Amino acid sequence: MIPYPDIDPEIVRVGPVAIRWYGLAYLLGFATSFLLVKYQIRKNGLKIKEDFIEALYTYAILGLLFGSRLGYVIFYDLRSYLQHPLEIFAVWHGGMSYHGGLIGSVVCGVICCRKFQIDPWKIIDLVIVTAPIGQGILGRIANFINGELYGRATDVPWAMVFPKGGPLPRHPSQLYELFLEGVVLFSLLWVLKDRSFKSGVLTAIYIIAYGSFRFFVEFFREPDPQLGFILGPFSMGQVLSFLMILAGMGMLHYRNKVRISY
Repeated sequence: MIPYPDIDPEIVRVGPVAIRWYGLAYLLGFATSFLLVKYQIRKNGLKIKEDFIEALYTYAILGLLFGSRLGYVIFYDLRSYLQHPLEIFAVWHGGMSYHGGLIGSVVCGVICCRKFQIDPWKIIDLVIVTAPIGQGILGRIANFINGELYGRATDVPWAMVFPKGGPLPRHPSQLYELFLEGVVLFSLLWVLKDRSFKSGVLTAIYIIAYGSFRFFVEFFREPDPQLGFILGPFSMGQVLSFLMILAGMGMLHYRNKVRISY
């Protein structure tokens, strides 16, 4: 067993205001994504104005935050929030959903593209290549520091006892996700980004790969206590990830089949 490195989730506190690792992960994730998208635009000589990119990230951040929270409410604890609706706004109590955040950011990104009269298929692959940095790497590091989203009980030599997980040693599933959803997925997309794919194909690959990695890691991750297993041995995260894989396969088929006119 490996001792859990008990790191304070708060970096610094000044009175009632605290800077937390989780918030810093969001900030650094979006900043890194923004810079890498601008790099790709310059490298590929794309005629995309910077004011559009700035607006796109504003929309995407809002979509991610609202989508993550709403997704958690709907997918993971709807009954409780219907009984206590004001708790929906108590985001400091935790509860964010990756799948909801993805939907929210995509919807708001499309709205922004339509506002600027830009085809969203021309921009989506530039952004999705960078997504694993914020969510898969920085986000999972923050989850690990917070001691949340820990794994199931196990006797593997690298198991850890998490402060919020009781006395049993558990899989450090946040680190499994960091490796697969972060390092591996980013490396794959960054290598593939210069290939001659039709627009949207790289995004489809991301959706399929993330869904597959998440589905696999969920076998080691402790299910949400208010839900448990919802479909035989499968958790809500696995059900949503399976639907994500199907959506990605449908998108891959559509983008490979459609005739591109630009």
